[in-house]
Amino acid sequence: MNQDVSRTPNGIVRTFPIPTGYLFVGDYSKGPLETLSIGDYGKARNVKADFLGYTKEIEGVPNTYCMPLSDKWVVTVSTQYGCPMKCTFCDVPNVPFRGNASFEDLRKQLYNALSLFPEVSYTERLNLHYARMGDPIFNEQVFAFSRWLHDHKRQIQEEMGLRIEVLHPVLTTSLPRKFGKLEERIQEWCSIKNDVYHGQAGLQFSINSTNEAQRTQMFGNQQLPLDDFARIAERLPAPLSRKYCLNFAYSTDFEIDAGKVAALFDRDKFMVKITPIHNNNACRENGIVTLGGYDSWAPYKKPEEDLQKAGFDVLVFVPSIDEEDGLVTCGNAVLGGSTLKTTEDIIKIEGIKR
Repeated sequence: MNQDVSRTPNGIVRTFPIPTGYLFVGDYSKGPLETLSIGDYGKARNVKADFLGYTKEIEGVPNTYCMPLSDKWVVTVSTQYGCPMKCTFCDVPNVPFRGNASFEDLRKQLYNALSLFPEVSYTERLNLHYARMGDPIFNEQVFAFSRWLHDHKRQIQEEMGLRIEVLHPVLTTSLPRKFGKLEERIQEWCSIKNDVYHGQAGLQFSINSTNEAQRTQMFGNQQLPLDDFARIAERLPAPLSRKYCLNFAYSTDFEIDAGKVAALFDRDKFMVKITPIHNNNACRENGIVTLGGYDSWAPYKKPEEDLQKAGFDVLVFVPSIDEEDGLVTCGNAVLGGSTLKTTEDIIKIEGIKR
């Protein structure tokens, strides 16, 4: 396939320019899915992680230019048409659920995402997040597609005119308790991470609170209790390269008890990520907010210090207002009722001109 043909979008019906790139909706096998094709600011700007050498407390993240896509490109795909989970901090449950995305749906989303920047012929790192709509743990095609990608980077280069140095897929799950294959799928991703990608893959678990009553409310009683997940965690193999991630999308009212985390999870296997709960429609309607979460270090100081004292590597990620307003952050969905009215000149990526 020649580059001109391959870089032609296939089924995109709506494209929303945002400061970090594009949010777009395409028409696929069962209807619309939404996808992100965006740049990244770089850890020095919006991450505090002492264990990585990023020690500056984040007092707000400036709306600035992303680094070139040749350095890092981020694509976030939908793995389901809507989502069967009932999280009260997410807009995706507003989207009618129509089941899993197919292998071809996943491939087309990726190719469409890459088609939006045809001038980019090389990227040092492509992060592929299974995190827009749906919980990827339900979809076996996510696992098949991830294996295929690893073995077909040369085919992607030929079809898309894009050479990818490092491909880094990331699976994020909310740990649905009613899914009988949950542990089997988690173990399979561990194998993909360790054996297929030799550590260059991520596995993230959405925890959000150490208080089970709070978790029941925020996950609509669909979540696996932490005690049950801890038993699965004990059986996971040691991670190659980066550790497995316990993610806390943090509201000021949520509990992060470092003692509980330390009692349940192995510091040698798991690190902790903290990020503000995002300002989407669902959070606004349900009064879920991180007070000062976008412009002050204060909400993160105590949980970070407590977790570090408990022996965990801790990464705090804070998005910019540009990213939040561009609906990049988790839990947003234009198909779920959010709106965007922007033009191409809003895009701020180094080396990209529109």
